[in-house]
Amino acid sequence: MKTVILDYPRENAGEIDWSRFEEYGEVIKYPRTLPEQAAERIGDAEVVFLNKTVISRETLEKCPNIKFISVIATGYNTVDVVAAAERGIPVANVPSYGCEAIGQHTIALLLEITDHVAHHDGEVRKGRKNDENDWCFWDYPSIELENKVMGIIGLGRIGQITSKVAQAFGMKVLAYDSYKNPALENENCRYTDLDTLLKEADVISLHCPLFPETENIINRDNIAKMKDGVIIINNSRGALIDEEALAEALNSGKVYAAGLDAIRNEPISMDNPLLSAKNCFITPHISWAAVEARQRLVDYSLDNLKAYKNGNMKNIVNGVK
Repeated sequence: MKTVILDYPRENAGEIDWSRFEEYGEVIKYPRTLPEQAAERIGDAEVVFLNKTVISRETLEKCPNIKFISVIATGYNTVDVVAAAERGIPVANVPSYGCEAIGQHTIALLLEITDHVAHHDGEVRKGRKNDENDWCFWDYPSIELENKVMGIIGLGRIGQITSKVAQAFGMKVLAYDSYKNPALENENCRYTDLDTLLKEADVISLHCPLFPETENIINRDNIAKMKDGVIIINNSRGALIDEEALAEALNSGKVYAAGLDAIRNEPISMDNPLLSAKNCFITPHISWAAVEARQRLVDYSLDNLKAYKNGNMKNIVNGVK
C-alpha cells in the first residue's frame, strides 16, 4: 500500500516520529504541497494524508487509485468531500485531539489581558522603576476575575474546559449552545439565550464551529448589546468575528480588550485593522500546538490508517464506509 503525506510541518517540528506509518507500506512525505502539485504528488497512491493542502474534484479525477483520505486536523474544508463521496472515497478527520491545549490557551489569552504579564516583564527588563524607593510599579491595573461573568458561546469539549477553569477562578458562567446538556449546569453555570449572554457577560469566549449562522456572530449589532469594557476571546475560527467592527469597538473603548488566536484570513495581512487596534492581543493560531496535542494528532491519524487497513473505518466525515 502506498501512502502520500502531502504536508506535515505544522504537526511536527522534529519532536514526533512518523516512521510507524511505514508499517503499512511505502510512505512518501512532503513538507508542503501547493494545490497544483497535489495530483502529481499523489500519483498512484492509495492513501492520502493532508493538513492544509487542497484536494479538489479535479485532483480526485486525476488520481483514480485513491481509496482513502485522512485529514491531519479536525477541520476538513480543504477536501471536496462531496466529490470524494461520489467516487466512493471515505474522508476521515481527527476530532478532539487538542481540546485541553486549546482550552488552556483560551485562559492564557484572558490572563494576559487581565494581568499584563508580557508588558510588565518587558518594563522590568528595561531596568525601569518609579524611583529608588518604590518596590513596585504598574502601567495597567490587574483585573480580578472573581465574581465576573464568563459568557461561553459553544459549550462543547473546549468550551467545557474553559468553563471549568472560569468557575475555578470564581466566575459565573453563562453558556449559549444549540445543544444543551443539563448535566453541565450548576449554581455557577447555566445555559441562556444569546442576547442575555451578550448583555450580562464581562468576558465572552468563542468556542463554536463556523457555520453560516455563526459567521460574524460578533458584529456591530451584537457588540452594541454588550457591557462597556467587555473582553472578547476567540481561538476558534476567525470568521466568527467582524474584524472591522471589533477594531472600532476596541479603539472606542466599548470592548476593553480582545485575545485572538484565529483571524479570518491567515497568515494575517499587515493591513488588518486589528493589528493597530487598542488592547488587541494576537497569537499565530497556536492554541493546538502543544507537543502533547500534536502527538495525539499523529497517533489518531495512524489509528485512522489502521482502521482503514482493517476494514473498520472511523472518524469518517462524508458518510462513505
